[in-house]
Amino acid sequence: MKRFLTLLKIEGKIAVRGIDGIFFGVFMPVGIAILIGFICGDKPAYEGAAYTFLEASFPALITVGICATAFMGIPLGLSDYRDKKILKHFFVTPVSPMLLLMVQVAINFLNSLVSATAILLVMKFVFGYRMRGSKIGFLFAYILVLISMYALGMMLASLCRTLKVANLVCTLIYFPMLFLSGATIPYEILPQALQKAANILPLTQGIKLLKGFSMGTGKTEILVPSIIMITVAAAGIIISIKKFRWE
Repeated sequence: MKRFLTLLKIEGKIAVRGIDGIFFGVFMPVGIAILIGFICGDKPAYEGAAYTFLEASFPALITVGICATAFMGIPLGLSDYRDKKILKHFFVTPVSPMLLLMVQVAINFLNSLVSATAILLVMKFVFGYRMRGSKIGFLFAYILVLISMYALGMMLASLCRTLKVANLVCTLIYFPMLFLSGATIPYEILPQALQKAANILPLTQGIKLLKGFSMGTGKTEILVPSIIMITVAAAGIIISIKKFRWE
């Protein structure tokens, strides 16, 4: 435990110095939340909707932090360590490579948690947001979405052997996931063709699951996204374990 905390402190300082993760994972979604709140917070999410734009935006915006850490933080961090032979060198130190992986996941999880908490505080105390559905169910859904996305991030880290390849692949996945899944641009206002394309993205299903719990919709509306998230998590973890290489 002492080794874990020591390494967590060191890696945490490195993460703070790399402002990209904090900007895209925390500042950007909070800024979007503030803009949405002031511009169209009390308006219906779309014509005929029974809920407001603000209510629809909260479960989507908290996935921005997950998306940033899952598809940029974890894969690029591990690929960089592999390129620099840091993973290999850890074999001859008291810190095991597995412990290094746990620390990386913990740091990115904390980043996602800070992002979600900041968005919740802004929406609740500035714009009066209240969750209609089950808070406990929403929490479990958030954890499931986080595990699923992190499993995909670990899978990318396992399949991409170099930092250059990881950078290219993660960029091609991150931005479509960010803008088409509903994380930043509401899914409901997308054209029909884009909605069909967006449904392929795992994060789209994750946001649907979070919205289902946050707004208290029926069980049938959260069943399919739940199954998809569990399947994605299982597939990502299995592939990550089988394909991961330390060097």
